[in-house]
Amino acid sequence: MTDKKNQLLERKDIEEKYKWDLTSLYGNDKRWEEDFEELKKLSEEITEFKGNVTQDPKALLKVIELKLDISRKSENIFTYAKMRLDEDTRKDKYQGLNDKAKSLMVQVEERLSFIVPEILKLSKEELEKFMEDEQELKQYKHYLDEILRKREHILSPTEEAIIAQVGDVANSPEDTFSMLNNADIKFPEIKNEDDETVEITHGKFIPLMMSKDRRVRKEAFEGLYKTYEGFKNTFASTLTGEIKKNIFYSKIRKYDSALQASLDTNNIPTSVYDNLIKAVHDNLDSMHKYVKLRKKALKLDELHMYDLYTPIVKNVEMKIPYDEGQQIVLKGLNPLGKDYLNRVEEGLENNWIDVYENKGKRSGAYSWGTYDSNPFILLNYQDTLDNVFTLAHEMGHSLHSYYSRENQPYVYGGYSIFVAEVASTANEALLMDYMLKNTNDKNEKLYLLNHYLEQFRGTVYRQTMFAEFEKLIHEEAEKGESITSDKLSNIYKELNEKYYGSDMVIDEEIAMEWARIPHFYYNFYVFQYATGFSAAVALAQKILNGEEKALDKYIGFLSSGSSDYPINVLKKAGVDMTSPQPVDDALKLFGELVDEMEKLMAE
Repeated sequence: MTDKKNQLLERKDIEEKYKWDLTSLYGNDKRWEEDFEELKKLSEEITEFKGNVTQDPKALLKVIELKLDISRKSENIFTYAKMRLDEDTRKDKYQGLNDKAKSLMVQVEERLSFIVPEILKLSKEELEKFMEDEQELKQYKHYLDEILRKREHILSPTEEAIIAQVGDVANSPEDTFSMLNNADIKFPEIKNEDDETVEITHGKFIPLMMSKDRRVRKEAFEGLYKTYEGFKNTFASTLTGEIKKNIFYSKIRKYDSALQASLDTNNIPTSVYDNLIKAVHDNLDSMHKYVKLRKKALKLDELHMYDLYTPIVKNVEMKIPYDEGQQIVLKGLNPLGKDYLNRVEEGLENNWIDVYENKGKRSGAYSWGTYDSNPFILLNYQDTLDNVFTLAHEMGHSLHSYYSRENQPYVYGGYSIFVAEVASTANEALLMDYMLKNTNDKNEKLYLLNHYLEQFRGTVYRQTMFAEFEKLIHEEAEKGESITSDKLSNIYKELNEKYYGSDMVIDEEIAMEWARIPHFYYNFYVFQYATGFSAAVALAQKILNGEEKALDKYIGFLSSGSSDYPINVLKKAGVDMTSPQPVDDALKLFGELVDEMEKLMAE
């Protein structure tokens, strides 16, 4: 007999209080259809300005405001259609709306594509004169500055058209890697801890590496990486192609390096990247101490790379129903002040959140919404500790959006990817601090500490190691050195030896890990995981320590949107990412947590 309690419900059977209310976006589908038709008309109207964007200040103002109106309406239309589909992906009606929205978005982007090249025809002096003659243009100064800032790296229209046309060819290294890594490569079968035959797959690899049975971990580890070893020259070829592509684009756009070209997208100086690596190097002793502690906790004579994922603290189950989870989050976020908490409560009580899984609902979690709507959160809550942290995390995104939209005009109402994870991770840091201070159960505290330490290891240390690897292999290629599979493996193994220290046996197989990391095809992306986490921890510590005006500055950060460059926005909040200090401070906390865990384990 099936237990009905464990059956997945249809959406109509979920209580309304646990479902989001999208009426702040559109009251009904008819209003969406009306906006859809209006957007088509507006996108046709703006093409009438082609060739005349900068004929005079009033024309430029009209074009900017019409473009922003189109973008704003586009976001509303796409977001509503996608969120309706996410409620139940089986619904034909919302599949249709989502497809219509995506098709129109492509059409709109094509119709807007003439605007930036025409603005770039103006010199800085001409633009300043335009703003003097038309005062309303001044509110768009940063928006226009961001367009003009990249002028020296923009080529002629003909050259830009050629670059656009070779886009598919340029993507071939990543496409080939993806096909080989996801479709063609096959891993061996092993016996799991229940003596069942299982095939190693990408999805099963980490669960196998978390097994209590060391034989299972070792066989999974060796099986995976020996398979990659058999394709090492092909993977080296795809990664080399990616590196050469990045270098080509950096040279043709007149940058000093591929790293500089990538970071310039968000106006991030390369010193931020270098300082991250330096700060992590300066704090490797704490990672080495954690490795030694893990070796001791697992009672192993030798700690191998395949022992990194298995839990140190076992037999701890924390079952936290949603209503209880809400209260824990509110208590954890108390240091952020009454105004912040009132807004969190508003979200919890006014149907911002779609809480439970239902048949057909999209998996995972996210925070979304538009400038004109409430923030919304999609969850699939399962009464676990991880889900409580997910609620705090997504609420951080939502409150960041709430404050930005409330305090900025639409043009600056969003925020850069460089700062996107700061508010969410700061919430997690505050919640962790609260939970650690409010548990008397030794094993529960050890479990929480290990959870937090693993976040540091995976997000700061490991992602920085990835970032250093990317930097080194690009520098080799920029010097004209050949990139072979052996060179890639040697560099990668040496980095593992440096980051994990002498208490870790650096197995030969780990030298091939570079071959399975898709992020190495994302053009210097991963460092932002480490900088975002570090900035968040630094800001949370300032608030917890009661530093003068720390909370006011943090709320100011949340309220800034994209009104300034991300580095400047963080600097005003008290975190200077051009300095190693924020990463040093975050890793100092990591060291203190390692000491606390060691002391607790000794009791």
